Amino acid sequence: MTWINAEAGTVRVEPRHRPGLEPTTDNVEIMRRFANPALFMRLSAAVLPWSAALTVTLLVIGVPWALLVAPPDYQQGESARIMYVHVPAAWLAMFVYTTLAAGSASALIWKHPLGDLVARAASPVGAWFTFLCLVTGSLWGKPMWGTWWVWDARLTSVLILLFLYLGHIALLNAFEEQTRGERAAAILALVGLVNVPIIKWSVDWWNTLHQPSSVTKLGGPAIHPSLLWPLLAMALAFTAFFVTVLIIRVRAEFLARKLRVLKLSQAARGVGGAQSSVETP
Repeated sequence: MTWINAEAGTVRVEPRHRPGLEPTTDNVEIMRRFANPALFMRLSAAVLPWSAALTVTLLVIGVPWALLVAPPDYQQGESARIMYVHVPAAWLAMFVYTTLAAGSASALIWKHPLGDLVARAASPVGAWFTFLCLVTGSLWGKPMWGTWWVWDARLTSVLILLFLYLGHIALLNAFEEQTRGERAAAILALVGLVNVPIIKWSVDWWNTLHQPSSVTKLGGPAIHPSLLWPLLAMALAFTAFFVTVLIIRVRAEFLARKLRVLKLSQAARGVGGAQSSVETP
């Protein structure tokens, strides 16, 4: 990455200069302050154990609550328990993509040096959440609809979301020059963001087999509290898990890039020293 430079054995972060919108001086100073790698590493190191502990705590509470304590649905019976995995996975699939797009926008428009790291770290996690959503949806749809799959507006738009994640991952690794891949992937992420509201409102815009929203409604949740609270506990557990994994992946990617830059710096100094010795009579 061109934004990590080795100078006298140290590594510092600078905003990258890409063609596009030029940020104002105030925005650049704000970005530099919050993109400081030492600050990020300190903050993430402090947050990581708390997010990991919160993930474990919520899972320990949410899983038995959802599978053992919550009553079966009065229409769907025990099969409705799949929603405690399916619904949080669907929510996180959209939330992670929104996070990915935000990171891409910050890197592409405002030259935020950590934006690409966040997008790269979030993409595989979001792909797995989307895959889990599709698989559990098929398992739930078979007893309810009598089929594993229908080309329903909600299902099709979620499948497109999975393809967007896979396309983003492919573009990141499609170019020898890393910045070109990140720029192409960022453009795809921003274009694909239009699919998120389509997923959300597809059940309202089209006549679909998928049931309408029963939690996030203007008139309040249509789901009984005995089912709603374990569902929210599982959703929070999935969210905390995502935050934990995202922090781990961003930190690992940053350290890997720092190591690569230091190796390149040492190699450059070695070549420069060899040339000096050759030129010396």
